[in-house]
Amino acid sequence: MSTALALYTLLHVVLSLVGIFSGLLTVGGFVAGKRLDGWANVFLVTTVATNVGGFGFPFEKFLPSHAVAIVSIMVLTVLIVARYFRYLAGPWRGVYVITSVLALYLNVFVLLAQLFLRLPALIAVAPTQKEPPFVATQVLVLALFVWLGAAAVRGFRAAPTASAATVRG
Repeated sequence: MSTALALYTLLHVVLSLVGIFSGLLTVGGFVAGKRLDGWANVFLVTTVATNVGGFGFPFEKFLPSHAVAIVSIMVLTVLIVARYFRYLAGPWRGVYVITSVLALYLNVFVLLAQLFLRLPALIAVAPTQKEPPFVATQVLVLALFVWLGAAAVRGFRAAPTASAATVRG
């Protein structure tokens, strides 16, 4: 691997991990009924950068990671509309929470897939990512995110809606 590609990969991984960390804080805020706008901004910027940046890696054919990135970019587009153009008004508040949780889930989904591709112990138990340990892990994480999403919608619904001026500022 060239030095440039190694640096690009490192930046991509760091952005991804920062996106996951900030996303967990953002969604945790929703569960608690709080807006953590600073963390939400970090989550949004790093997640968009990670998804777009994934297309900068050399590839010869369309990969599953590209499909996940495209879905994530579509989800992030709706998230941006809900937050910055609809100001979380009415149903857009729930849309914002759901798309935030979904975008975070997609980041974690890819992280787990990458770990199963790169860590020798995980490669040993699921070399093709079709084996029960991989499937069980992904199903468990999906179930946790469904639960987290429901808790986030309930928690954030209870919080007062910010005015458009607050969201812009």
